Amino acid sequence: MTDFKKELHPYTYPAAYQKRVAYFSMEYAIEQFLKMYSGGLGFLAGSHMRSAHHLKQNMVGIGIYWKYGYYDQVHKSDQTMDVLFLEKIYSFLQETDIQFEININHTPVQVGVLYLPPHVFNTAPVFFLTTNLAENDYLAQTITHKLYNSNQEARIAASILLGAGGHKLLEILDLAPDVYHLNEAHALPLAFSLFHKYRNLDEVKKRLVFTTHTPEAAGNEKTDIRLLDKMGYFTYLPLEEVRHITGINGDTFDHTLAALRLARKANAVSRMHGEVVQTLWGGHPDICPVTYITNAQSYAYWADQDLYDCLQQGDHEKLFLRKRQLKKQLLEVVADQTGDLLDENVFTIVWARRFAAYKRADLIMEDVARYERMITDPEQPVQVIWAGKPYPTDYAAVSVFDRLVHHSKKYHHCSVLVGYELKLSKLLKQGADLWLSNPLVTHEASGTSGMSAAMNGAVLLSTADGWVPEFVRHGINGFMVPPVDPTLPWHEQNKIDASNIMDTLEHDILPLYYNQPEKWLSIMKNSMQDILPYFDSDRMAQEYYEKLYNT
Repeated sequence: MTDFKKELHPYTYPAAYQKRVAYFSMEYAIEQFLKMYSGGLGFLAGSHMRSAHHLKQNMVGIGIYWKYGYYDQVHKSDQTMDVLFLEKIYSFLQETDIQFEININHTPVQVGVLYLPPHVFNTAPVFFLTTNLAENDYLAQTITHKLYNSNQEARIAASILLGAGGHKLLEILDLAPDVYHLNEAHALPLAFSLFHKYRNLDEVKKRLVFTTHTPEAAGNEKTDIRLLDKMGYFTYLPLEEVRHITGINGDTFDHTLAALRLARKANAVSRMHGEVVQTLWGGHPDICPVTYITNAQSYAYWADQDLYDCLQQGDHEKLFLRKRQLKKQLLEVVADQTGDLLDENVFTIVWARRFAAYKRADLIMEDVARYERMITDPEQPVQVIWAGKPYPTDYAAVSVFDRLVHHSKKYHHCSVLVGYELKLSKLLKQGADLWLSNPLVTHEASGTSGMSAAMNGAVLLSTADGWVPEFVRHGINGFMVPPVDPTLPWHEQNKIDASNIMDTLEHDILPLYYNQPEKWLSIMKNSMQDILPYFDSDRMAQEYYEKLYNT
């Protein structure tokens, strides 16, 4: 067996990054052709792994090898969205000779391990666990078939694999992490596996830290505690002991609350999210201290270096021409996918991210008549591009996607793209004039797409949520609409936010773009400058050591 302990990192660790950290994440967006991600959680983990390598940190990632990835998004013959599950095979992942057994639902399950070495994508090393082995029956094999399987027991089994299986792998490798980092609560069985080993809650807390990424109910999972117990989520600790160490005495197990009680320290992912976390969880006894570390994205991966070269040279004409070239490349992809020939001279709005209700993909169409007037205005023309993947069984989100596709057939300057993954995401950010982000305020923990958009000369227009209030200087480096009372009913918030967005577009942004191009270019330049260095993931990876691992 390869001695991973000796060969883990191709560098010497600086003094600040000596502590060995094992980073547990259900998804990683590291490269386009490694499809182990669905959305922002994965994008964040991917950038973290890149910066850990760049800063020479003593970190290793633990994940799952998803046989079918998340899913492949295509159109049916009637143009409605379809979901395909195609097997993914990656020759650049190293097969190891490591195989071990864990127990899930009172059944022995064999676990194999694949390895992503640091040199392949310049990341921290990552181990991917799989149950897709001939020694397992079909049910056990399906544990690692689909990321975020719609079957509850399959998701629980995946959590056991990631948490307890990941811990067992580290024991086999004799890596002995100083810190175990839960990137969301998916790998929480790790905590019970540690308790099983040390039989002392203080020993668990000493080693465990936790990042919570969402104030959304869907992201903070709650499960019948007896179902978890039956499946071995608690590594077969007696249920009364589980209740004692988590303080959860009812029948519903709150995964986030348990993580906050079992960790030494936790973090939210933006300043505003930190306030939301205190509101949500601050009243619960015995939770750990919660700080915030604002999310960031890898400049080295996301930014168009030619754009930044033009910016640093002070060559405004070259900067404009490079942005126009990137826009043309995007519009070629749009034409290839949709048959729509969009115009490189027309102001282009992009809305692209995971399709979820609170992200409000169709908010700009809230007042349909006003929206149609804007996109058909010959004096200040606008074209809009949407892209993103709904969760495959979120039929409301799929319906919104299909409705946008139907709408786009009515107007030749509106397009909806499929296959929103890393490559398309980068193209959209490079080609957008305006990156539209309009989550329902207090529902977006951070958001990261606007960061990498700014690294590619796309100006941000957003509601005042997540990371945005830490960045936007309205009218100087971007645009942020006034916050709405979050206690109002959703439909009222939608109406107010949509009106504010349209006001900003009609009265501020479009006149600048068409009538004051030098001023628009100044905003774009300010955005590119201000996004660095704070929203580069090197800062974030450094802060994790300073504020979470070394404390």
